Amino acid sequence: MLIVQNNSLPFNKYAFLTTHNSFAIRGEPSHTGVPRFTPANQEDTVTQQLNHGVRALMLDTYEFKDGIWLCHSFKGKCHDFTAFEPAMDTLKEIKAFMSANPSEILTLILEDHVEAPYELSRLFRSSGLDKYWFPVSKMPRDGQDWPLVKDMVANNQRLIVFTSDRSKQETERIAYQWNFMVETQYGNGGLKGNCTNRRESAALDDKSKSLVLVNHFGTLPVRGISCEYNSEGLMEMLGKCHTAAGNRWANFVAVDYYKRSDGGGAFEAVDKLNGEMLCGSSDVKACAARFS
Repeated sequence: MLIVQNNSLPFNKYAFLTTHNSFAIRGEPSHTGVPRFTPANQEDTVTQQLNHGVRALMLDTYEFKDGIWLCHSFKGKCHDFTAFEPAMDTLKEIKAFMSANPSEILTLILEDHVEAPYELSRLFRSSGLDKYWFPVSKMPRDGQDWPLVKDMVANNQRLIVFTSDRSKQETERIAYQWNFMVETQYGNGGLKGNCTNRRESAALDDKSKSLVLVNHFGTLPVRGISCEYNSEGLMEMLGKCHTAAGNRWANFVAVDYYKRSDGGGAFEAVDKLNGEMLCGSSDVKACAARFS
């Protein structure tokens, strides 16, 4: 993925490679002493994902074992056989990356099942990530542009966190995801050729939300099939979603097994999106030359 050396545009004018269930890592040892019986969605550690260019992480948070864990659910709960690791372990990896890369902006998209009041915000404070927090008060409403990336970096407000729990925006000042973005249907239902919104999201062409998230993965993660999903059909779907979203390109492209493809895959797709948004070209290298 080519990194374009131009940070002068609003945050919503860029595209970011996003890993679905970033925490569900193949080969991750059990942290509960019980064998895990849930599928993995990625092969790399979170640190490796970030080092390879992933800039948005989808994480599922649950209350478990007197703390907050990253977990798949069974009947709506985290169990010994579905848990991956304490959320703090992953947040420490994220903090280390942000400390070592002071010009990078990261987005966390939480499927949030933490019911205890203020536990999630307390977790972020304990991790030290609150020093990078982009405040919800600065997030635009009514489809306006986000702040310029260069200003977000200069202010060190480089961590954007979204929760799926509507109440936490008011109580804990964590942004409710669907107040700020539209999102496509996930799983097999999102791969049937038509680009439609998931149930919680506003319609894709609702321009009062300035961010667009496109999911492109199957209901069950399989490495070989993910390779197909991340290949030629991905750009075709992004084109359909561009039309469905009122001629807006995706800001986030969420995939399983992000490095697997028959060609350039998800990396090439994000490069093309950035080319379109930055300078109206399907080749981001043209933008790099223009901004050099």
